[in-house]
Amino acid sequence: MNRISKIKDSRQKLLDKSILKSFPKVEFHRHLEGTFSIEKLFEISIKNGLDIPKDYKVFKKQFQFPKNAEPDFFTFISKFKDNWFRSLEDIYSVTYYSVKNFKNDGIFYIELRFSPHYFARFNHFDRKEVTKVIIEAANKAARENNIEIRFLITFSRRSQTPNEMIELYDQISSLNLNEIVGVDLASYEKNYPPKKFISVFNKIIKENNYKATIHAGEVTPPDYIWSAIKDLNASRIGHGTSVIYDKKLQKYIKNHNIALEQCITSNYLTGSWVNEENHPFGKLFKKGIPVMLNSDDPSIQDSDLTDDYLKAIRYFDLTLDDLIKMNKTAIDSAFLPEKDKHNLYKEYLKQVNSFKEKYNLI
Repeated sequence: MNRISKIKDSRQKLLDKSILKSFPKVEFHRHLEGTFSIEKLFEISIKNGLDIPKDYKVFKKQFQFPKNAEPDFFTFISKFKDNWFRSLEDIYSVTYYSVKNFKNDGIFYIELRFSPHYFARFNHFDRKEVTKVIIEAANKAARENNIEIRFLITFSRRSQTPNEMIELYDQISSLNLNEIVGVDLASYEKNYPPKKFISVFNKIIKENNYKATIHAGEVTPPDYIWSAIKDLNASRIGHGTSVIYDKKLQKYIKNHNIALEQCITSNYLTGSWVNEENHPFGKLFKKGIPVMLNSDDPSIQDSDLTDDYLKAIRYFDLTLDDLIKMNKTAIDSAFLPEKDKHNLYKEYLKQVNSFKEKYNLI
């Protein structure tokens, strides 16, 4: 078989989801609240006597974004409910089984984000206890499945004031948990520009505890991305699709290694970018902009990270080398010390080589 034939054969194998699932992947933009094990959530809901369909298939259908529905941001976020849990044991259980499922998506290293505020507010749980429980459960599942995991604490623009964010930050940082490596500003961007949260991120950066990733430019213009970088000291940008309209911004984030955490499937469902085949990821990647693929909220989307990889291969003609390059970019952008990133990359290449050998790929 000549080289061209081998490349074609490799492409066909990568388009086989059962093979691509085992390709080792790095992910930085996945919300725990959107990646729940639906089976475990159904079990917890039944146990707690919640007003839900008693048929699992009907429950699953209601939990997820409607099939064949028009993209819509508010329909999407309406799926995030906070009344599932009645105890810290419920939170531990759903976290453990959710992270355990990551092995089915080929996750090698993940910086998983979650909002202690989300998990705590319905039952007024202690946010520090919630944080410790989630990290304990996730760490256990990750160890059992040979997954490297770290955590990002999410603040919500719509449901937390800057003062409440600072209070939560003080509580979380007092735990001195090394597994927490960053903070995330999420939720609906419009009416909540980055400048509103300068006090929060000035404190975080000044104390030098965590790096920041900011949801910006998903449904807003490039100005929001500029502000996230300049005003909030963002080291990464969540989504950032509108960067495609600003060449100066593209050059800036490339020169400063500010990675874009992009999510093809999620952007379609929320209506932020409804033409998947023309998603900015393809053009940005080809231009050498630091960009990576992520799943965002796979359980709600009825998808997984592998689906976004498949789309990137189909729509943008990505090769195996491209996928490896993209994940190397991701590791370079991890919120880890340089020594840890170096060790992570060495281990990543080992797993990639094992993947290649298993499926005879070039």
